[in-house]
Amino acid sequence: MSDFLETTVDKFTFKVATDRLYNNEGVWAKEENGRVRIGLSDFVQQRSGDVAFAEIKPAGTVLAAGEEVAVIETIKVNITYTSPVNGKIVEVNPAMNDAPEAINQDPYGTGWLAVMEIADWGAERAKLLDPQAYFKIMKGQAEEEAKKL
Repeated sequence: MSDFLETTVDKFTFKVATDRLYNNEGVWAKEENGRVRIGLSDFVQQRSGDVAFAEIKPAGTVLAAGEEVAVIETIKVNITYTSPVNGKIVEVNPAMNDAPEAINQDPYGTGWLAVMEIADWGAERAKLLDPQAYFKIMKGQAEEEAKKL
């Protein structure tokens, strides 16, 4: 189990897992035996609302970082998320078909989106935010949104 950076803004507590890296929009990437598992951060899933449907690009899809990897449909809105890395999707979380709410229940565990094969993790990781950098961005966004309420 990973350790977390945690903050409470207004009445919401947000966690950032420290064993993975993030892009600016809160999609995480975790290297596992030469492949990268991706998913949504706790902040992103809380801000988005209850997930009703998750459409992930199919296995075999080749993506560049910044290209659409998933569309998440919630009660509030449909949101497009982009791949944090360059690579090919080799596995899509089968739970997304029957239980996409796993994104809300366990965003760093069973709520993952896909596994990607990448050519060069060293080059990819250099483009991502470490947990502390993402935590700072996320906390700023959460505080801004709380001011609007």
